[in-house]
Amino acid sequence: MNYTEIFQITSIVLEGLIALISAVAAFRGRAYMYGLAFTFAIYVFYDLTKLYGWGVPSLALSVIFLVATLTALASVWRISRRR
Repeated sequence: MNYTEIFQITSIVLEGLIALISAVAAFRGRAYMYGLAFTFAIYVFYDLTKLYGWGVPSLALSVIFLVATLTALASVWRISRRR
């Protein structure tokens, strides 16, 4: 295993941790965190498909990534409006 793979796996684990923490916060009443949990869960899926070459069509990955980005934008917007 080379450094690139180690860094990529570390990043995936951290993304998964962010998704988990965001989901827990959402379950505790911070509904705006669902979007971040969803976004980072998608990032984990996206990165795993790239790392392991699961054969997901690139158009599907592009659409999934766009949905994740839009969801993150909506969550950040909701967070900024709460303040």
